[in-house]
Amino acid sequence: MHILYLHQYFVPPDGAGGTRSYEMARRFVAAGHRVTLLTSSAFFPPSYTFQRRVTTLTIDGIQVVVLRVPYRNQMSYVRRLGAFLAFAVSLLPLLRRTREVDVVLATSTPLTIAVPGVAAARMHRCPLVLEVRDLWPELPIAMGALPHPLLRRAAWALERWAYQHAHHIVALSPGMKAGIVRTGPPPERVTVVPNACDLTLFGGPDATGDAFLAAHPALAGGKLFVYTGTLGPVNGVDYLVRLVAAAHRLDPDVRLLIVGDGRERAAVEALARQLGVWERGVWIHPPRPKQAMPAVLAAADVVCSVFIDLPAMRHNAANKFFDALAAGRPVLLNYEGWQADLLREAEAGLIVPVHDAEAAAATVVTWLSDPGRLHRAGQAARTLAHRFDRDRLTQRMLGVLEAAVRG
Repeated sequence: MHILYLHQYFVPPDGAGGTRSYEMARRFVAAGHRVTLLTSSAFFPPSYTFQRRVTTLTIDGIQVVVLRVPYRNQMSYVRRLGAFLAFAVSLLPLLRRTREVDVVLATSTPLTIAVPGVAAARMHRCPLVLEVRDLWPELPIAMGALPHPLLRRAAWALERWAYQHAHHIVALSPGMKAGIVRTGPPPERVTVVPNACDLTLFGGPDATGDAFLAAHPALAGGKLFVYTGTLGPVNGVDYLVRLVAAAHRLDPDVRLLIVGDGRERAAVEALARQLGVWERGVWIHPPRPKQAMPAVLAAADVVCSVFIDLPAMRHNAANKFFDALAAGRPVLLNYEGWQADLLREAEAGLIVPVHDAEAAAATVVTWLSDPGRLHRAGQAARTLAHRFDRDRLTQRMLGVLEAAVRG
């Protein structure tokens, strides 16, 4: 097949962030398919210089067409919406340049990707498979990003329109599928293909963690919590700072390493300074590419995935959760949902209360005091990771694309 892949926020293998689209696309190519991927410059590292408005690259056999459309997590909601619309509109003239397309795979967020997705499917007279990575617009509405009633109505209308015009829909979790089905599509038109575990990448010896700690000795010698990802309003990383500050009163060897950036970075650092744990119990490192993450996670005793208390986030499929499983590290969550259910069932981590960092700190310190339990939870995490093997889930996605072409 020739797969036209549309993803505004594609992350290359040497970039920092979720690499689902890259990992899927390169496996499609390895299976003998042709992939043309249209994206923006937003998540390419500084080593890529985009002088022209449109640049074409080849990355591991994937033809990647990059539009220069700026985007940063630090942008206001209004500027982000502008970036969403600018990319969708700018993409339209490029769709005709791609020939003999068999299927269009458009992945959100944002859901505005459905506009060029539907246009491409009509242009090439082929099916559209729409991948939904977040329940949009449910999440931005909950965050206050669409305050005007007309904006909210337009967003709901776009969601219904997108689902109606997709031949098939892919959701990243069972809860997302349920949310999509509630809007009208029948269950048989929605397939769950969750985020995945890169078992080979994270399967190296724990000695890589020793090397990382040797390079950062301030993090060594205690119990290390690691958070990797965005520091945005929805992530609520300040919760982890409060947890560590409370834990320090019980066990001063508890440490937190945050690897990431975002709108709330300065506020998180300011809180750590205010609570007296900055570079005593809390450190922030800049984002690292995926290839560097095995060393970071191998150094961790526990990997954290946290959000503010939003019911919509209980259906998320955070990349950091699956990377932690692949690395064989226990996971700490402060939200309920399908990921919490998985951890409880497998005994691969712990779930702490989102509104009580003090109580969470006491639970965490008690939990860490049992090295045997920590070791068993890590082994259980690695076992659980095999249920989400990247190669197997790519085959499931290919099955969806092939069925769309046949049907």
